[in-house]
Amino acid sequence: MTSTLFTNISELVTNSPEIGDESKMGRLYDAALVVEDGVVAWVGPASAAPDCDEISDCHAHAVVPGFVDSHTHLVFAGSRADEFAARMAGERYDGGGIARTVADTRAASDEELHDTSQQRWWQLRTSGVTTVEVKSGYDLTATGEARLLRVASEFTTETTFLGAHSVPREFAHDRDAYVAYVAGEMLSAVLPYAHWADVFCDRGAFSVDEARHILTAAREAGLDIRLHGNQLADSGGVALAAEMGAASVDHCTHVADHDLEALAASGTVATLLPTAELFTRSPFPDARRFLDAGVTVALATDCNPGTSYVTNAPLVLQLAVTMMNFTVDEALWAFTAGGAAALRRSDIGGLAVGQRAHLSVVNGSRSADLAYRASTRPLFAVFRETTGIVL
Repeated sequence: MTSTLFTNISELVTNSPEIGDESKMGRLYDAALVVEDGVVAWVGPASAAPDCDEISDCHAHAVVPGFVDSHTHLVFAGSRADEFAARMAGERYDGGGIARTVADTRAASDEELHDTSQQRWWQLRTSGVTTVEVKSGYDLTATGEARLLRVASEFTTETTFLGAHSVPREFAHDRDAYVAYVAGEMLSAVLPYAHWADVFCDRGAFSVDEARHILTAAREAGLDIRLHGNQLADSGGVALAAEMGAASVDHCTHVADHDLEALAASGTVATLLPTAELFTRSPFPDARRFLDAGVTVALATDCNPGTSYVTNAPLVLQLAVTMMNFTVDEALWAFTAGGAAALRRSDIGGLAVGQRAHLSVVNGSRSADLAYRASTRPLFAVFRETTGIVL
């Protein structure tokens, strides 16, 4: 069993209230931690650190848990940069949206999908993401959705079936048939590759009844469930997620007080996606409402080709703090422990003994540098268990 001592840490964030200052962040100063076979084995003051096989000097930098990006659409082909430019110019534009990405993705080879997805995953990793969730949703056929999830499974175990992303053009005049197809033949095809099922339940997407039908079928088939909800309107998606006990409901741009009460009572995590609001010039939800109501909140990139082509995780932190009324600590917790909660994982999202050694060495002496310096190389190194990335 090989042991590595990470020492000379100016500030260590563990997300364990039993450690250090006994806050929610579990913060220690002048700290060290020991990793054995990819797992945290010891945490404490650097002066009390045990002998180890190897030593990694953190050069008086801060160390934080790796980001848990619990909402991405990483596997796709094509570009919608012209759509973005038109939207930012205030022009009326119909470049096809999701349907355009579906066409490009269907036409792409397996090798192209793998290579472009791998590039995005590498960009996320170098920005501090150590666990990623990846959705399908850009093929909308049974064999195609299975293909996207097969590619996604090469990068993560957190794969999500999102056949109910949009109604494809070939079903434009028979959406009931498409809902049945998603809940039947398509669901059966993706089962070998999917961990989660998701539905875009919102204005212009899928109704509450359609979402309930698809998610019920997915749960009966053995998948855990999550939901897109209330991005475009108060669509009932948040209430449905709470009713069904979904692991998370994501976006939550438009929520009423009763939605917050339902989320707090159910334990469903609210995943907020600030770069999606930035890309679409939508109102940023006020995180203070969620936190004050006792809702568990996560942050994620929503990396996708149309409304949040973002692989810079610290930018998410910065927007959360500057535009959504998070404190720096609240945002950091939401993007680490909160993301882990959204995936129902206890082995990641923190640096307590027994958790996976997923950590980032900040290019600064304080964890706040991640949000403060989001666009100026905020990370010094990223470690995922025994694999290191020196930046």
